[in-house]
Amino acid sequence: MLDIAKKKSPASNTKKPNPIDIHVGGRVRLRRMMLNMSQEKLGEQLGITFQQIQKYEKGTNRVGASRLQNIATVLSVPIGFFFDGAPGNTPNSAADAKSGSYVVDFLSSSEGLQLNRAFVRIADSKVRKRLVDLVRSLAEDGSDN
Repeated sequence: MLDIAKKKSPASNTKKPNPIDIHVGGRVRLRRMMLNMSQEKLGEQLGITFQQIQKYEKGTNRVGASRLQNIATVLSVPIGFFFDGAPGNTPNSAADAKSGSYVVDFLSSSEGLQLNRAFVRIADSKVRKRLVDLVRSLAEDGSDN
């Protein structure tokens, strides 16, 4: 009987990005967006292409230690910022990631970022509290549908 070796398809050879690399990339994207900085501008300041920034942000390519240090400097954050809420970062990481992921998801959305920028410009704390109450009320009304 003929023994035919099965060829693996190119898709099965593709390696999935590490969850930490995805998290770090997401935090790079989050901070870049918070600063209203384009991928092109960040790439320029780091001496790399915007395509490389895209790969870092998606977690497709790993960010080396020295490059991460440069990114932290350009984005004005400590290195630890990129690892806050990372999977496996603490003994209770599953609970922490679940509780903190909604913040990252919120700030990663266009609407969340716009809302956050506008909200922090409101000087009057009573107005901010009323706005939170309004949003909470709207969310409760929406859950009835």
